[in-house]
Amino acid sequence: MAEDTATLQSMTSSTGTIAISEELAALRRAPAAHLWERMAAAEVNGSRSVALREIAFPTQRGVRVKPGSESARRVEQRLGITLPDRRGNTTGDADGLHAMWLSPDEYLVVDVSREQIPGEVEQEAAALEGLPGQILDLSANRAVLELSGSCAREVLEKGCHIDLHPREFPISAAVSTLLGPVPVILHRSGESSYRVLPRSSFATFTVLWLLDAMTEYSSEQVL
Repeated sequence: MAEDTATLQSMTSSTGTIAISEELAALRRAPAAHLWERMAAAEVNGSRSVALREIAFPTQRGVRVKPGSESARRVEQRLGITLPDRRGNTTGDADGLHAMWLSPDEYLVVDVSREQIPGEVEQEAAALEGLPGQILDLSANRAVLELSGSCAREVLEKGCHIDLHPREFPISAAVSTLLGPVPVILHRSGESSYRVLPRSSFATFTVLWLLDAMTEYSSEQVL
């Protein structure tokens, strides 16, 4: 009888958690969700193609560990990814779980293939118990915008503060830089696709800046 009661309480608690999670999910809004129609309308096809979209609610983890340490080994084992070992480098799958180098002991681990699961970061952080280091849930900290198309690089070059030529910024490269006046993480996720990660509070400004920079490509090219 006691076992049956405990099982029922566990099921009730679990069901309540799922219901609350679904209710909160219905209220949740991505940082640039209110601009999706403008992003869709601004898409340009053809020889001067460029498109902008937001990847909503990807998981984002802030990791602080010393490279090569036991802490780093445990984080890699728990998250299932090798941390990058040098500036500008990324590891993993750009269309799934990947890690970006931010500083000598700081990384951003992102998974664009799924949404955040409440409570999972606490389980991940337990891997560092008794060791120096940190894993934080930063899923709401940054918007993830994807600019793609044959003219994506040209759009970014209107206000990016780094050299985006492929010899200096190859596929999988990621750095902290400025886009216009906004601090962002810029990740070259494919041959003609780039991810722009501003703080969520700058998402609207960044999207509007990019849409303005895209405008000329919808008009006939003037030679």
